[in-house]
Amino acid sequence: MSGRWPATPFLAVDVDVLDANVERVAAWADARAVALRPHVKTHKSPEIAHRQVEAGAHGITVATLGEAEVFVQDGFDDLFVAYPLWVDDDRRRRLVRLCERAAVRVGFDSLDAARRLAGTGAIGVVEIDSGHHRTGVAPDAAGELAARAQDAGLTVAGVFTFPGHSYGLGAREAAAAQEAEALASAAASLRAAGVEPDVISGGSTPSLAAAGEGATELRPGVYVFNDAQQWELGACAPEQIALTCHATVVSHAGGRLVLDAGSKALGADRAAWASGFGRLLDFPDARIVLLSEHHAVADLGGAALPALGSTVRLVPNHACNAANLAEEFVIVHGGEPVDTWAVSARGMNS
Repeated sequence: MSGRWPATPFLAVDVDVLDANVERVAAWADARAVALRPHVKTHKSPEIAHRQVEAGAHGITVATLGEAEVFVQDGFDDLFVAYPLWVDDDRRRRLVRLCERAAVRVGFDSLDAARRLAGTGAIGVVEIDSGHHRTGVAPDAAGELAARAQDAGLTVAGVFTFPGHSYGLGAREAAAAQEAEALASAAASLRAAGVEPDVISGGSTPSLAAAGEGATELRPGVYVFNDAQQWELGACAPEQIALTCHATVVSHAGGRLVLDAGSKALGADRAAWASGFGRLLDFPDARIVLLSEHHAVADLGGAALPALGSTVRLVPNHACNAANLAEEFVIVHGGEPVDTWAVSARGMNS
């Protein structure tokens, strides 16, 4: 498709920025002697995951069995399902098949869940709560759970957490410190219970620069693309944003920019602290102030409005959700479209 742009709206990936992001974070992890296991739910693309592994990633992270199945089918053989799966009969059959083809770790935070994982071939990893207060046990309770899970027949490799509270203005450094403290406490708890934690896993894109202390691996995801949230949190510069939604200017109603990319292209995420429903890469002061299914209304902060019919580049608030809405990425190199890559694991939510 070289030189031919599709009809808007569509998601575009600047492959030069993408590769720079991949290489930068791989080098960062290598310099700190910590394994990088990127979370591929961000992009859901085997093509991108292969680039991450080729740059030095030690396997990949997924959120669902469906995602795992897609990536195993494409040749990936070292996966961590970083989610407290509840394994019913159907998921048990699927997990057994996956474990016949790949090394699979699975998160758990209860003894009942561990019992259901036992005998599938999967390795368990205890999830702990490091301050996000979503899932996971208290760090000092991890050892007892790990020991009881092993008594129930599940091999336990270690502990993991997600410092999701790093997604807040000014919260990144404090969240990383809490994560390190929680992981150290959980690892000590496992050792006290007679379980050696070979895996001490954490990480998020916002907290990445301050993370790594005491961890054996980190699992950032969004860094590969970056998005408006990371831009606003200070976790990336605008020139490090690889994923944009190309949209056409359809109206100047009310003196604002109206575009043909709504929530069905960008996703509807807006954190309480976010300054808009997304941003415009080439207009740093602009914000998307109104979002409906097929309209994005942007206030340009006094800048001249681009002409009707022209194309602008929008930055979604949350790259993961935007990617899950697209069937393919238009790959851009040197400012021109050169290829398309399927978003192969889109919609694999179970």
